[in-house]
Amino acid sequence: MNKYLRYTLLTLLWVAVAAYIVFAASAARRVRSAGTVGRLEIEVVDSSSQGHLVSAAMVRQWISQAGIKTLGTAVDAVDLTGIEQLIARNGFVDKTVAYVSYGGTLHIEISQRKPLVRLLTDGMNAYVTAEGYVFAAPRASSLYVPVVTGRYRPPFPASYVGSVREHIDLRLGEIDGRIAELEREKYPLYRREMENDRNISALRRMRIKRQWWRLEGSQEFDARVDALREKKAGLRRTYRYRAGVIRGEIERIAGLQEAERRKQKKLEKSYEDFMKLLTFVETVEDDDFWRSEVVQITAKTTPSGALEVELTPRSGRFTVLFGRLDDVERKFDKLLRFYRSGLSSIGWSEYRTIDIRYNDQVVCKK
Repeated sequence: MNKYLRYTLLTLLWVAVAAYIVFAASAARRVRSAGTVGRLEIEVVDSSSQGHLVSAAMVRQWISQAGIKTLGTAVDAVDLTGIEQLIARNGFVDKTVAYVSYGGTLHIEISQRKPLVRLLTDGMNAYVTAEGYVFAAPRASSLYVPVVTGRYRPPFPASYVGSVREHIDLRLGEIDGRIAELEREKYPLYRREMENDRNISALRRMRIKRQWWRLEGSQEFDARVDALREKKAGLRRTYRYRAGVIRGEIERIAGLQEAERRKQKKLEKSYEDFMKLLTFVETVEDDDFWRSEVVQITAKTTPSGALEVELTPRSGRFTVLFGRLDDVERKFDKLLRFYRSGLSSIGWSEYRTIDIRYNDQVVCKK
């Protein structure tokens, strides 16, 4: 076959294929635009084995209350973006995908967040994921996750929903802004201080020369010297007082800045303790024995701002004073050895508290 004829036939074939694809796509669009939504299918991808935070019935209710039309609506008129945004408003929803299939079925796929712990402390009622994402506990939700109670103040408000790290960064940024604003308040004081220093330097250079051209006498010259000394003494007192006032104001503003920096350090420490608490809960949940043994975790904020926890075990009638969340594995090992070598022979009802906060010792109280 002629080479040019073969190229021509191949070109015509590809043109025909492209034309068919364009025709089929346009036909499909016409059919799709003429179709309506006949079914609504909602699939909740259960990312949590402890239970459900969201159900298909809840999603149907949200869509109905929002007034978004679905069944019987033209396929192209369905507000898919509005549906996704409506569902995503709930903090316990991780991802939402809404689309209409060729057969006219509106599919909504939802994946929920996987909470690690539930906080029930000082007016707080929220779930927290292992990554530090906080969301309010939905009504009638009953997930089987560890619960932390007590007088603990986490580093975010009770109504907060979102990443704790983002909240901390926002707060730190606000504090940085206040520190910068206070620094700007120093600028006029620095200018006044420099001007005052120039006045003091000029005061030191003030001299009196005898006016020979006027044939000034010694008494007249001495009088002018005494007047200048008195004037310089008065100005020196004024400039020193002014310097003290300016320096005091600068130090006052510097003190306010230091107080803001202490807030930053305290906030970072509070966040660090909060993440330690999540890691602690993960440690308990990952160990078969302690997951079964620890019935309740009680957290409290000490007067110094540190986080300490107490454990209510399933065995016995005592409370374990765990203390700060440092050296967690060592403390659990020490408690387990005391279980085996101490309580197993002494008795599980002998003590009221078991304190493992101190190194290399267990302090028990009846």
